[in-house]
Amino acid sequence: MNTITQSNYKFPNQESVYKGKVREVYAIADDLLIMIATDRLSAFDVVMPKGIPFKGQILNQIATKMMKATEDLVPNWLIATPDPNVAIGHRCEPFKVEMVIRGYLSGHAAREYKAGKRMLCGVAMPEGLQENDKFPKPIITPSTKADNGMHDEDISREEILTHGIVSEADYLILEDYTRKLFQRGTEIAAERGLILVDTKYEFGKTKDGKIVLIDEIHTPDSSRYFYADGYAERQEKGEAQKQLSKEFVRQWLIQNEFQGKEGQEIPEMNEAYIQTVSDRYIELYENITGEKFEKSDVSNIERRIEENVLTFLKA
Repeated sequence: MNTITQSNYKFPNQESVYKGKVREVYAIADDLLIMIATDRLSAFDVVMPKGIPFKGQILNQIATKMMKATEDLVPNWLIATPDPNVAIGHRCEPFKVEMVIRGYLSGHAAREYKAGKRMLCGVAMPEGLQENDKFPKPIITPSTKADNGMHDEDISREEILTHGIVSEADYLILEDYTRKLFQRGTEIAAERGLILVDTKYEFGKTKDGKIVLIDEIHTPDSSRYFYADGYAERQEKGEAQKQLSKEFVRQWLIQNEFQGKEGQEIPEMNEAYIQTVSDRYIELYENITGEKFEKSDVSNIERRIEENVLTFLKA
């Protein structure tokens, strides 16, 4: 199955390329960014050796839909999506923090809680919770925006301000935007019979000083969803929640003794398992958007992307 796991384009007026865990960002002149969502799979801040068919298209198209569904609340960087795997938008200077917001005790927060911690990023978590319980109100638990190959690290609001990573005036805007986006995302999820459990948002500043939402939003890579139907019953019985996120990949890796720690080897992902991951991502797309997923032509993904981007730039 054809996938795109890396790119090496030379677009007109191209100045630089940034390669993240999943996305590759091409800076054009001083005003445009071309973001290519690859089929790379990242877990525990480690990129897996093999790509997942259609994953990049799924992430890009969900993010595009969610950007449009929230642009009345929070301005974003997006201009166009000329290809299933490509988003083009305004060039921004990213803030070096990711704004993580959690409505429920799940994932990383649950692991920290189980280890006995009751403070996460300077925010208190109530006693007496069990995994996947709802917090009294959503909590913001930022993380540092790591460079390539480095782990994101928890950081508190106070540390961000003390170290001057973000100014207080800007940080107040980031918090406000984060809460507004999470509320809208929660409402959209509810319409689909889902619960938006937690997510992360990234922001940047345009040349004229405007703070905008960048990167992805409400995708299964950046967010965790539960099925609303049966949530309460499963919590009451202490059962695992039925969820939509890439947590299933993390759990498979944990079962195969990998959590991204030094000395651990990435387990082999055979073709059958990769197909199940691809199928799961398609299921995520259809549940999150409420629309049937239309597979793009993957006979030559690299050439398709190049032709579509060049057509856009010429126009």
